[in-house]
Amino acid sequence: MIVRILGEGQYDVPEHSLDGLNELDAALEAALDTGEETAFRAALTQLLERVRASGSRLPDDALQASDAILPDEAASLEEVRDLLGEEGLIPG
Repeated sequence: MIVRILGEGQYDVPEHSLDGLNELDAALEAALDTGEETAFRAALTQLLERVRASGSRLPDDALQASDAILPDEAASLEEVRDLLGEEGLIPG
């Protein structure tokens, strides 16, 4: 799965990592629902760190269609809400 972190680049994340990413995505959605800034920041940071740790960074000139698009760490609650789809940020 190709995951883009806005302002940073794309990562090729192996399929076996998706369950963990979906758990973190669910935690992020829960934090968005409550509007709790501290929980939101922690969940977003954990999700982005997991993508970076489990994925392989693609070269900047290797543009591929992204399966998921994640906000950068500075994104606000409202910006992340705008990115959410029916399946959260990570499909599946």
